[in-house]
Amino acid sequence: MKRMLFLTACSIAISASTVLAQTQPPQPNHTAPNHTAPNHTAQNQSLPGTSTLREATQAGPYGGSLKQTNNLQIETIISQGGLEIFVYDRGGQPVSVERGRGAVSVRVEGNAKRYRYDLLPDGKGALTAPVNLSKIAGRQIDVDVQLVGIHAAGGNVVRFNEVATVPVSERQLAAAAIARQKICPVSGKPLGSMGDPVAVDVNGQQLFVCCAGCVDAVESNPSKYATGRPQITVTRATQADAAGIAAQKTCPVMDEPLGGMGTPIKVTVGDKPIFLCCKGCIKKVQAEPAKYLAMVYGDKAGSGDNAPGQSVAAGQDAVRPGVFKVSATDAPFIAAQKKCPVMDEPLEAMGGPYKVNAAGKAIYICCPGCAKKIAAEPAKWLAVLKSQGVEAPTIR
Repeated sequence: MKRMLFLTACSIAISASTVLAQTQPPQPNHTAPNHTAPNHTAQNQSLPGTSTLREATQAGPYGGSLKQTNNLQIETIISQGGLEIFVYDRGGQPVSVERGRGAVSVRVEGNAKRYRYDLLPDGKGALTAPVNLSKIAGRQIDVDVQLVGIHAAGGNVVRFNEVATVPVSERQLAAAAIARQKICPVSGKPLGSMGDPVAVDVNGQQLFVCCAGCVDAVESNPSKYATGRPQITVTRATQADAAGIAAQKTCPVMDEPLGGMGTPIKVTVGDKPIFLCCKGCIKKVQAEPAKYLAMVYGDKAGSGDNAPGQSVAAGQDAVRPGVFKVSATDAPFIAAQKKCPVMDEPLEAMGGPYKVNAAGKAIYICCPGCAKKIAAEPAKWLAVLKSQGVEAPTIR
């Protein structure tokens, strides 16, 4: 087993240390698309016994970036599973790399530190460096490569540079779109509150709804739902709303008792009513409906139960002790919290969000590194959220 560097978005952003993991190299994906681009500004100097690649770049047989030396062609494939290097002769025929070795140095966009790991033969015609790049998908990386032991290179060291964007998977693209949309435009329920959101094609654009029951509504009137935002209506509450007002009790915008400023205002997001203390609160709900749905309904927004709820299931999928991956039921609370209280960064900025237990309450963080501070002073960070108008849900 060989030693390899496991990159995480958190370690890049807040720590100069690297996390080492022992693992067997994964099978190379020779069909994975490559998003590399040539670095036209790099100044590669030729040294004695060194062969430097030209900057001219084209697509290789496996879809990677293909660069040429005087007598070799080198194809580089960068995927979420790491790097693969293939070597060909001038005529495009594969060159054996079984006696070859290499080193690669990676720098992530916005971070000065470089991370180094080895390129070794995979037994299938490539030199590979397995490293988990999924946490930095969509970010640009600068890669310096050095190869030795390639017989066809005449004993020379081959050096070259790549500037590439780590490809984003379809699942990650969908997750990002769901996070941006937040709410089902048909029902007004938070996406994820009724299971995995369902994608619907609207004029060539992907739209997400909370459940299969909302698909027909979108397909029958696509122009109505094309914006991805739920219909929001504003009326004055009536006697028929008395039970809902009594259950909600307070205005989620002003945290004032309902009825204290006259007849409450009823704002209906999709099919979910939110009661407000006065007209001045309407714009807040219209601007951030997901936030206020989460404050009023919590994870019960999609259950058909109109009684307010602020609880979430304990985490089951731990990334380290006390730090858990989030699930669909966390979506409304993530939308309400928005930022990590420790780093004051968007929850998704460093590979998150993740969930931690803070004295029986769920706090969402941008990276596992923030968990220690919350564990040491849970009351402090719950108070920070409270000061921002965020009530952390109870862990059940």
